[in-house]
Amino acid sequence: MATATAPPKDLSMVKKDAHPFERAQLEGLMTKRFFYTQAFEIYGGVAGLYDYGPSGAALQANIISHWRNHFIIEEDMLELDTTIMTLSDVLKTSGHVDKFSDWMVKDLKSGDIYRADHMVENVLEARLKGDEEARMKEAGAAASSASPAPADDKKSKKKAKSVAVKLDDNVAKEYRHVLAQIDDFGGAQLHDLIKKYDIRAPATGNEVSEPTEFNLMFESSIGPTGQTKGFLRPETAQGHFVNFERLLDFNNGRVPFASAQIGKSFRNEISPRAGLLRVREFTMAEIEHFVDPENKSHPRFHEVESLVLPFLPAHVQKAGETTISKMTLGEAVSSGMVDNQTLGYFLGRIFLFLEAIGINPERLRFRQHMDNEMAHYASDCWDTEIHTSYGWIECVGCADRSAFDLTMHSQRTKHDLMVQEPLKEPKVYQKYVPTINKKVLGPFFKKNAKVIEDTILSMGQECLRKMQNDLESSGKAPLQANNETFEVTKEHVQIEYKTIKESVRNFIPNVIEPSFGLGRIFYALLEHSFWAREEDKERGVLSLPPLVAPFKVLIVPISSNEQLSPMARDISKKLRSLNIASRIDDSNATIGRRYARNDELGTPFACTIDFASVSKGTITLRERDTTLQRIGTVDQVIDVVARLCSGRLDWNGACQILPAYTGTQDIEAEK
Repeated sequence: MATATAPPKDLSMVKKDAHPFERAQLEGLMTKRFFYTQAFEIYGGVAGLYDYGPSGAALQANIISHWRNHFIIEEDMLELDTTIMTLSDVLKTSGHVDKFSDWMVKDLKSGDIYRADHMVENVLEARLKGDEEARMKEAGAAASSASPAPADDKKSKKKAKSVAVKLDDNVAKEYRHVLAQIDDFGGAQLHDLIKKYDIRAPATGNEVSEPTEFNLMFESSIGPTGQTKGFLRPETAQGHFVNFERLLDFNNGRVPFASAQIGKSFRNEISPRAGLLRVREFTMAEIEHFVDPENKSHPRFHEVESLVLPFLPAHVQKAGETTISKMTLGEAVSSGMVDNQTLGYFLGRIFLFLEAIGINPERLRFRQHMDNEMAHYASDCWDTEIHTSYGWIECVGCADRSAFDLTMHSQRTKHDLMVQEPLKEPKVYQKYVPTINKKVLGPFFKKNAKVIEDTILSMGQECLRKMQNDLESSGKAPLQANNETFEVTKEHVQIEYKTIKESVRNFIPNVIEPSFGLGRIFYALLEHSFWAREEDKERGVLSLPPLVAPFKVLIVPISSNEQLSPMARDISKKLRSLNIASRIDDSNATIGRRYARNDELGTPFACTIDFASVSKGTITLRERDTTLQRIGTVDQVIDVVARLCSGRLDWNGACQILPAYTGTQDIEAEK
């Protein structure tokens, strides 16, 4: 059972950066160990669609399981599972039918399609990389790259390749300034950049068309007639909003409360690339936290206010910089940089979740949306971005959506999506109140009667005061409705200045929405976890935490001898009874090879059985990263493994319980 080379004494001594990260090596491992693969591969595959294999499906399920525990269970959220097929009317009301789009350009000769902002970003980054290479050559240093040359396939041909050409210092500075603001540009601005910097299609060098909008939703129809239009949902959020009345009733009519949902969403991406980072079908986990617009404090904010997070505020990006500011959440909220406590609380909880599943906190930042990115109704929005070999990738969005969604659905459906809050003291005030005489208004204005009535009832106090003055002075008043001017009289409407006594406050709650792209988190975690053994570059390891590892324990009989099989099956049964996923590898491969291929699967522990185990009832426990081995009875080792997998014990603690394995057990057994 002993390893051939002396392992590190503890986890802190493991040298995970002995070799530079190579994306091709990780992708090869993903295919070899079937974490995921392109969908319909034997038919040539379809861009942007992926199938998860046993290892990938288990890893994703474990990430989701912890997400449910960390958010739904811990925060006492109301879980939903709403339909994927969504009515066109719902998405028309939410703005998705009109505005859920990206800017695309077309190669004027080949017809290839590019997403405009990605093409600009890709070309400018390639030019900056070429500038860096040229300056290194000029200084007498050999240009190097942490990543291998891309494969000669269709995807890589659409990426701009760097050429060692030195840029003027001012031009390089200008490029960096543009890249810092790339998410803030609209179609016209992208067109100007393409013309100004002579940006062409990376694959061919041809000119491209002006940017045009492309709606990202998959359209469909419901039923055999095709008259009921629908879309595959682009997000799960609308399922929360259309069920708000029932959720509020379930929560006894009180806010704040949160609903949560995990499920598939679909976006017809213009040019899917970067593997799992930009796909057409993906799993989302979304929270809608409904809160009083006049009170966005959070009762548990004190639990996270001392967390120090890396922030990239909007004003820094607008200045063309990407400098990170580290400060506590308490400071970020009190200074007004983060809009309110509830938004800040969720930023803290997002950070703790990502750290727990294995994301490197040093490669994580919270980037605030700039003006052009942020929806007009949002008061603040932060993206949690994780650094990968593709650059900074948005993996979680956390936005204060105000009351926009519920207000729009309420207006469209005429359902009052409001909270009724009993007041401790009645509120007395005066206001103008219109009374519509429908018996006269309807026959007189006919088809326009409804829009006139709605317009009057939605008028503010100043408009009602002016209308009352007009009616009192001349008996009639002009009214703008539906782009037309009408004239109403006292017979149509009466306006009185009344004293109102309210014992109930009615309000539409605001929504704080954390939205997780689980596929992106999945991929970022794989990159952050992958490394190669110092002594052998080809021996890849996935250092996945036990919390999310697809398999927690490898059970390794030292040989395929039948005497060892009953004990292996017994250990497997005991682990299953504790809900610990394990695999038995009794193949004819060497013990080292079996360890190595399970290191590639991210399996954190291995229980090794030899002939002395049968006679003595002892087994060894191997830790993946250090390859250190400890020894104990079967029940002792299983108890330690259970505590390791639940997070109640770390490896240093395990070493205090189980003695080191010296490699002498076999010798003693033979005496």
